[in-house]
Amino acid sequence: MIEPILSGNLPPGFDSRTCRSVYIGNIHPQVTEPLLQEVFATAGPLEGCKLIRKEKSSYGFVDYFDRRSAVVAIVTTYLPLLSPFPNHPSDGGYLTARAVQPPEIGMEERNIVDGFSFFRRVPMRPISSLRPVVFFLTDFGGVGDGVTVNTEAFEKAISAISKLGKRGGGQLNVPPGRWLTAPFNLTSHMTFFLAEDAEILGVQEEKYWPLMPPLTSYGYGREHSGPRYGSLIHGQNLKDVIITGHNGTINGQGQTWWKKYRQKLLNHTRGPLVQIMWSSDILITNITLRDSPFWTLHPYDCKNVTVRNVTILAPIFEAPNTDGIDPGKCFLANSCEDVVIEDCYISVGDDGIAIKSGWDQYGIAYGRPSMNILIRNLVVRSMVSAGISIGSEMSGGVSNVTVENLIVWNSRRAVRIKTAPGRGGYVRHITYRNLTFDNVRVGIIIKTDYNEHPDEGYDRKALPVLEDISFTGVHGQGVRVPVRIHGSEEIPVRNVTFRDMSIGLTYKKKHIFQCAFVEGRVIGTIFPAPCENLDRYDDQERLVKRSASQNITDINNDF
Repeated sequence: MIEPILSGNLPPGFDSRTCRSVYIGNIHPQVTEPLLQEVFATAGPLEGCKLIRKEKSSYGFVDYFDRRSAVVAIVTTYLPLLSPFPNHPSDGGYLTARAVQPPEIGMEERNIVDGFSFFRRVPMRPISSLRPVVFFLTDFGGVGDGVTVNTEAFEKAISAISKLGKRGGGQLNVPPGRWLTAPFNLTSHMTFFLAEDAEILGVQEEKYWPLMPPLTSYGYGREHSGPRYGSLIHGQNLKDVIITGHNGTINGQGQTWWKKYRQKLLNHTRGPLVQIMWSSDILITNITLRDSPFWTLHPYDCKNVTVRNVTILAPIFEAPNTDGIDPGKCFLANSCEDVVIEDCYISVGDDGIAIKSGWDQYGIAYGRPSMNILIRNLVVRSMVSAGISIGSEMSGGVSNVTVENLIVWNSRRAVRIKTAPGRGGYVRHITYRNLTFDNVRVGIIIKTDYNEHPDEGYDRKALPVLEDISFTGVHGQGVRVPVRIHGSEEIPVRNVTFRDMSIGLTYKKKHIFQCAFVEGRVIGTIFPAPCENLDRYDDQERLVKRSASQNITDINNDF
């Protein structure tokens, strides 16, 4: 079996069961789509070929009818494209071809040499020792048959590691196998290592999932009043925790939870897959998270969190609220500080990444902002919601967020900021750079009337502030509405900047760059033409035309 490619290299088209697609990056401007098709057809019959042009470096996708052809393409077919273009400035003259997910044709390893990828056969990789003391789950009676419940084995192993803090902590290795378990807690100074072909499976009966108090910054609870279910893998008040491996999988087996949620058979808010609370120095890398009952990865009120080379998967229609990374609800990142999310592939049934900081009066009282967050080098699909969202629960504030090198494909929305009267708080100093939208209904959306509240106790006069938001290098194709900024008289959107934007459209009507109660500027020429609310500047940032009114309303929700 080929080693699963690190998720930062996973392109649109990823399917955990088929792996028939190949992503090709760093394509020279002289390469045409017919040439791309001709070259990659030498590996096997093609089902489809698509070339996406960008100013400095284009990229493309080829889809094969069988898995083996995709691997042959990775190994050989980029070579004919090297000699015609030896000095391509984007990547030292090399074209990069990456498999969506490798087929099963023997044990192989991916290598990168001088900017392109290939595979070679290697023996099973040894598990690295990242701590002075290393345990295996089998040392504590673990059985990876997919049937035996291993909760006690996990608890005993982690208890042993908890006593090693002064010695540098310990590492728990989960070997290949299918390890069924109820929820368990991590400890500080711990490395949790999932071997290749290791899969942790969450038990599906909710009676085995412990109940926890509702999140302080959410009041009574997100889906139901009162206690909520804990996460499959949980930790709180921790320091120095690493969750990593050779791309092993944590599988929440959320299908039963989703069905009961839709049938209104649950009495408590569903639990996340992985949740770390009130903790610092967290690294999550080189794993796959899939089919969470609720939010997938939820750092809450954490500091110094890095998520790298992680694949997050859930059905795009059948899995409600399976937000990929929700930090503070950071990734559902919640009220998190100093966060890096990079080189990830996310395909889920809700927001790919959601940045939050509390809900109405409860979030205002909790008072923990999400801040200093860097999101880069991601491929995201969200057919139901948005690739990257800020809000709507942002009452503690969100600031200093950078999103760069992002591809959003086959999605309802690409990037979104949402809030409402009663939230309070602020969203400010938000930077978007190098965004690519491919077959997206709405590209950029800012919404100020997302009127969902925890209860009637919220302050209707608590108005959020939205300001200092910039978009630079926004490109794509197949977008119905490129921009919809829906401010209001109560909540205007201030100091918005657009620069270097060109988006191919599917809807050939006017008013597709929609604005209401927004103030800002456009630098240089962008396509489609911006709304009249924005000041116009030339490429040297000299004022060309001042907007007559920032309060012009040009919102059409019918398309």
